[in-house]
Order: sequence, then structure tokens, then C-alpha cells
Amino acid sequence: MDCETSNNLGGDVSQLHLTENPIDNNEAATKSIDFKNNDNVRDITSIFQAAAAALHTGQLLKDSSFTLFEAVGALEMMDPKMDSGYLENDESLKDDLDAIQDLLPEEVIGVMDQMLSYEMAWHMGYPLLQSLFTSLHIDQLLWPVPKTLEDALSNRSKKVRTETQPLDSVLRVYTIALIKTCGYIHSKIISEHYYEEEDFVSLLYNRDLLSSIDYLDVVKCLEKAIEDLSCKSIACEDSVKDALQVRLQLRKNLLLAVECDSRLTDRNAIQYWTRCLESLPSVLQSQSEGVPKPTAFSSKIQRRLASSVPPRPIVDISFENAHGHLRQICQNGSEVYRVLDYHGSSNLSAFVWTFQSRKPQPSIYIRCLLQSLIFHDMKVLSDMTITRLIFDDLAEIVLPAHFLIDPANSDVEAPQDLRFQIWKEMQSFVLRVGDAYLDLFRAMCMNRSRMRRMLCHLILDWESIQLEAENLDVELRQFTSEEPILDLTTSDEIWSFPLSSWAYYYKLNQMQWIVQMGLELDIYENDELAVMYWYLQSLSSNLIQHLERIQTFTTKSHRASVSLDTAQETAYIQSFTFLDVELQKASAIQSFARGLSSLYVFLGQAGALSTHGRTAPYGKPEHRYLLRMRPFLQLSLPEVLPYADYASLTVFPPAGNPAIGPGEQVPPNLVLAEQAMNVARKKWDAISKLSAETARCVTCADWWGESVKDVVRACIACSVAIATVKRGLANAEGRPLADIIQVEVPGSEMAYHPFWAVPKITIQKR
Repeated sequence: MDCETSNNLGGDVSQLHLTENPIDNNEAATKSIDFKNNDNVRDITSIFQAAAAALHTGQLLKDSSFTLFEAVGALEMMDPKMDSGYLENDESLKDDLDAIQDLLPEEVIGVMDQMLSYEMAWHMGYPLLQSLFTSLHIDQLLWPVPKTLEDALSNRSKKVRTETQPLDSVLRVYTIALIKTCGYIHSKIISEHYYEEEDFVSLLYNRDLLSSIDYLDVVKCLEKAIEDLSCKSIACEDSVKDALQVRLQLRKNLLLAVECDSRLTDRNAIQYWTRCLESLPSVLQSQSEGVPKPTAFSSKIQRRLASSVPPRPIVDISFENAHGHLRQICQNGSEVYRVLDYHGSSNLSAFVWTFQSRKPQPSIYIRCLLQSLIFHDMKVLSDMTITRLIFDDLAEIVLPAHFLIDPANSDVEAPQDLRFQIWKEMQSFVLRVGDAYLDLFRAMCMNRSRMRRMLCHLILDWESIQLEAENLDVELRQFTSEEPILDLTTSDEIWSFPLSSWAYYYKLNQMQWIVQMGLELDIYENDELAVMYWYLQSLSSNLIQHLERIQTFTTKSHRASVSLDTAQETAYIQSFTFLDVELQKASAIQSFARGLSSLYVFLGQAGALSTHGRTAPYGKPEHRYLLRMRPFLQLSLPEVLPYADYASLTVFPPAGNPAIGPGEQVPPNLVLAEQAMNVARKKWDAISKLSAETARCVTCADWWGESVKDVVRACIACSVAIATVKRGLANAEGRPLADIIQVEVPGSEMAYHPFWAVPKITIQKR
């Protein structure tokens, strides 16, 4: 087939139907093509088969203007799963539904509820192409693009405009408010950090979400529609009218809530989100008043919106699931503004971490809203500078009441003044760490998998910050006249390195979070839990040593200070309290992780841990160890121990038959697990009794308290598991332990706390 012949093959290819059976060259396949009613269609079946017969096997024709993309697309034509333009016999390209036709009141409720379900599907990460944009009402509303609200409200689908019926007007106003709400949500999400198609699909398919229409005009229309339902005579039950009114009221409050969110500092959004929560039970209860209207939605709209991609099925989620998701959005929307109540940098960090750790995790819109509230237009929490936030953090951890971070230094303009030089050096430090510091908060606002991935990259940046901060600490000594501490054993000088210590503190925390997030995401296999909990307790041990070092220099600085005023003394008290609480937490994590690591080592020796049928003929323990340590291998401190050193510390000699006979002792690793868990439980109990001010969780005391209580429950469950193992050993009577006990490691969703994979151990019946 030459290029001239191929270029003369005209017609609408989507209307061609090639028969499966061979056709004689002199016979045209006219059975499935109507030539009389379509003058633009030319049957090329005989021409195509004659040309194909002239080709030898393996030959391929290529036109320079026919690209690989077009070739792949052409191969899938006439396949309903891949060809968005394919039509069955007697199937029309357009749906016949008139979006302005009279609907029964029950059908209007059904359409509203289905739109709400598709709206929540969009929030869950599905594209508009498979959700809201399958609505014929929305399609006829958005195209052609309405210039004014009157255009949107009018019946533009008819050549002669008729007076809109009351119920049709109700549905049209509801649809306009829904699209306007989606416009605000879309703008908020794309203005912040998110991951396309992982969290959210931002494609609008060349449709405008009524950005030119004032939201106040839409609110007025909603209020008028609610009033009309009360005043006008509509032939339906009062329960149906009530159901329509509560949906319009919900839509009004949702629109007002997201509009207030767009202004960030307007806390009126809280009351609107609360009103939405109050409306939702009535919406769910009145769902039975509605009647589904399947013909109001069609996947054929995809052919006009995205004809170059294969057709995709409409996403169908139940109304109950959609209602639950909306309730979660409203609840989180009313609570997220707590972040603006600033009580210090550690309180801010605790709020963001705790808020994002809740199950289920807040939706992508709420997470982007939280990002905006934290940092927007070069301001933190709407009215703070990033310099103040970092200085507050430094004051709480390493530099309480220190003149290096005195805000008054910024008022000095004389270059020869010591305070001017200090401010210049500290500003260079803020510029260096500002992005990395804010990236920690951005990472917390991601989905849990993405958060862990971002932390793995961020620790490398904090490694560089730590090394650069060491040099800056040395330079700052000329301003601070610091005296070192002498090591009594080696007579070495020990310097405080406050900025470097601050960076190292955050690096250690991120390393802990990476391991804990891996446990929450169920990344590790059962036989790898001993390794990861051992490494977690090792990180906690490093953090404890580092915090004690910071505490030593803070105490030295406090003793050397004279005539402190009230504010300075308060700063030292807050720093000491913070360090004490952090030491408690690190010690509690260390004990719990040590207990679980020892327990899993013992269970692995006894052959009681299941690997879910995983076989690794070429895998070795040292290879898996290096794989799990991979995020930390490039760090200078703390160093990752070689596998041989790790094995000498944790892998005990094979237990063989670990049964306890008369007068025999419990295996040492099981004793260690029991002792560590007893200590861990006491420490977590003490932490759970801390006040919100002491624990630095003023704005999230309720969520933080529940999280700590879950850890205490996990401690109790682990102690029960250890006691069950000991009872099984006592009754072994020479049998292998794997035949006596059954070990089940629950996933993070079933665990008491997602960071602590406590095994559920039962004694098998004979």
C-alpha cells in the first residue's frame, strides 16, 4: 500500500466494521455499513485485504508521517476496551437525556446523592473523568462555558428557553454550588505540594470550574432555593422536601467553608465545617427518600473530554462510604485550625505529626490546607517569620535565653557592632536550614508512603547541615567566648556545638521516623522485625546520649548566667522540661524496641516465625540487612554497624530444644525481653500522665493521649505474649517450641499501635 493510496482512505474510521471472516476481493462488506445515510463513509475492506495479500510474512509498511504512537493507537481500533470512539450497532454518540427535563422529586435526591458520591471519589484520588464529569447535568452546565450566573442557571440546551421548573432549578443550583466548591478545592490543592495521580488527579479536561462566578451569588441562589422549597407548592411528601432542603443547606455550608479556607486566616471556616457535620446525619437518614437515576450519568462523555486515552469505567463507591469520607473531611476541617494556636515550635511539630498520624489519614485537601496554614506567602502560621520559628526551636533545644538568637540583634545597623555581626551569621544559618526545616513539615503532610520516602532524602540534607553547622559553631565562638568542658579521663576539650547539635537531634529523629514508618507500612518481613527493632533501640540509645550531652551544656550555661530576668529564667525552665520529656520518650522507645527485638530473636531461633512462604534461594541475611540499612549507609553519624557486629550482638546461639526442665533457667534472650517490657510499660505509663504543657501537645492533647494509651496497651500485650511463650516452654515435654505455640504477627492496621508489631501468641491444642 503506497502513501497515495493510504492518504486517499477517507471517512470516519470509527464507523468501519471489518468482518472477522475472509472476504472475497470482489465483494464489499456492506452488511454493517449504511452507505445510504452516510455519504462520508467509504468501504475499504476489499482494498485493504488486497493490499495485505501482497505483503510477505514479516513485512511492515511505514509512512514517515505515521508515528509509533499513532501505530499503537491504530492497532487498538474497534476494541471497546481501548477505542473511546467505538460504537456498537444502533448506539448513538450522544446521550438523549435533557439535563433540564422534569425530574421527580425523588429522582432529584437520587441525582444529588450520586453527585456527592462522585465528588468524594474525586477526593479519594480518582480523576474527574471517571467521577463527577460523567454527569450529564454537569456536562451541559460547563459547556459551553457560562459567562455569568444567569447563563449557568438558564436552559442552554434548548434553542427556545423555557421557564425552569422549581425542582429543576433546585438541582441546577445544587450543581452550580458543587462545581464552585470543587473549584476552590482544586485551587487549594494545586497551590501546595502533592503528588499527581498518587494523591490527587488535577486534570480538568479543558473545563472551567465556574471561576468567574462570585460565590456570594451562588449562596444567595441556594438560600432562595431553600426558601422556595418551603413556600412553593410542590407535589411531594414533606420528608422529601426536608431531604432536599438539608442537601442544599449542606452544599451551602461546604461552599462557605472552602471559601473561608482560601483566605487562611478566616476562622469562620470552623463554624461552617461544624454545620456540615451537623447536617450529615440527616443526609444519611434521608437517603432512602431518593430514587437512583442511572441515565443522568454516562461514560460517553469521556469521548469528548479525553479522546486520546482508552475509556475508563465510572468509579462507583457506595453512598455510605462517601458519607463517611465527607464526615472525615468536615471533622478534620474543623480541627485543622488548631495549628494556628502557637505554643512553641515543639507544640507545632507535635500537632502536625499527631494530626497526620490519625487513622484514617486526613484527605489530600485537608493536608494541603494544613500546608497553607503552616507556611504561605513567606509567613509561618499567617503572621510569623521563619526566622522566629527556627530561633524558638533553637531556644527550646540548645540555646535557651542566648544572645545569639536575640531578636533585638536585627535592630542594630552598625557593621562594627558585635550584635550586627552575630545577626548576619545567624541569618546565613537560617537561610541554609529554612527550606530543610519547612520540608520536615511538608513531609508530614504527605501520604504515609510518600512521607517515608521524603524523609529518606531529607536526612542527607540534614547530614550536610550538621557538617556545615559545625564550622559555623567554630566561627561563633569568637562572639560567645565559650569555655569548653574538660574530659577528666582524656583531658580533651569538649565544645557545645549548639547549631550542629540541633541539626543532629533532628537527623536522629528522622532516622527513627523512617524505621517506625517502615513498621507502620508493613515493609518488613516477620523475620526482619528483630533487626529493625534492634536498630530502633540503637537509634534511641544514640538519641539519649545526645540529649544528655545537650542537657550538660544547658546546665553549664544556666549556672554561668547571672542576674537572669523572668523571661530568661522561663526559657531555661522550658528547655530543661523539653529535654527531660524527650529523654523519657527516647528511653521508653529504647526499652520497648529492645524487648520486641529480643522476643523476635528468640522466636526466630525456635522456628516459630512464619515467612509467608517466601523463599530466597540466593538471599542471605547480610544482604537483607544491607537493604534495610540502605537509607542510612551514606550518613557519617551514627554509623551503621557491619552485619557481623550486628549478628554478634543479637543472634544468640541456636536455641535447639528450648524447653525448660526442672531447675533450668529461662533462655537469656527471653529474660531480656521480659525485663525490657517491664521497664517499657512503667515508662510509657509515666509519659501518659504528663500534662499537655509538659508533653508539648497543648493543641492536640486528646489525640496524643490516645496514641500514648495505645502504646501502653501494646506493652501489656507484649508482656502477655512473653508469658504465653514461657508457659509453652514449661509444658513442652521435649517437643519443639514451634509445635507448641502459634505466632501471628498482625499488620499495622490490626496492631494496638502501628509502630509496635506485637506478636499474638497462642498455645496449640494437642
